[in-house]
Amino acid sequence: AVLWRRLLRKRWVLGVVFGLSLVYFISSTFKQEERMVRDRSLLQVQEHEQPIMWKVKFSSGNSSQLSNQCRNSVQGKLLITDELGYICERKDLLVNGCCNVHVPSTKLYSCESCLPNGCCSIYEFCVSCCLQPSKQHLLERFLNRAAIAFQNLFMAVEDHFELCLAKCRTSSQSVQHENTYRDPIAKYCYGEYPPELLPV
Repeated sequence: AVLWRRLLRKRWVLGVVFGLSLVYFISSTFKQEERMVRDRSLLQVQEHEQPIMWKVKFSSGNSSQLSNQCRNSVQGKLLITDELGYICERKDLLVNGCCNVHVPSTKLYSCESCLPNGCCSIYEFCVSCCLQPSKQHLLERFLNRAAIAFQNLFMAVEDHFELCLAKCRTSSQSVQHENTYRDPIAKYCYGEYPPELLPV
C-alpha cells in the first residue's frame, strides 16, 4: 500500500494515468459517434414510392413445423406460448421448447384474456391469439400501414411467431402521456390499432 502511494505521488505515473484516461475517453467518444451515425442511417425514411419489403413469412398452421424443436415466449413465470400457437403452464413445457399437447390445460390459439380489439391482459395469450392463421390478414394490413417509427422494429422480424412476439410487447402505442397505460388491464395488443385513450 505504501509503495502504491509513493508511485501515485510521482508526476510521470499521474501523467501515464491521465494519458490512458484521455485515450479511453477519446476512443469511446468516437465509438459512440459511429453508433449514432449508424442508428441515424437506419432510421432514414425510404422513398415513399418504394414499398416496404417486409420479410415476414406466415405459416399455414402447425403442419409447417419441420423440426421437433419449438421457439417459445420464454419469459413467462407461469405461462408459455410456443411457436405453434399452444399456450401451457411453464411446468408443462417439454425439453424441446414445445408445450405438452397431451395436458388438458394446454390450449391452441387461445384468446382467453383478450378483448375484441386485439388487446389482452396476459402477454402469452396475446401471442397465442395472434398466431391464429385467421389473424394473418390483420397483421399484413398492419404491416402495410406500419408507422415509420416502427418500421425498423418490424423489418427485423422474419416470421409470424416473431411478429406476434414483437407486436404483443408493450410499446409507446400502449401508453398515454409516456407514463400511463392506455388500458392498464389489456395492455398487450396484436390488433391494428392501439387501445382507446383513457379520458383525462
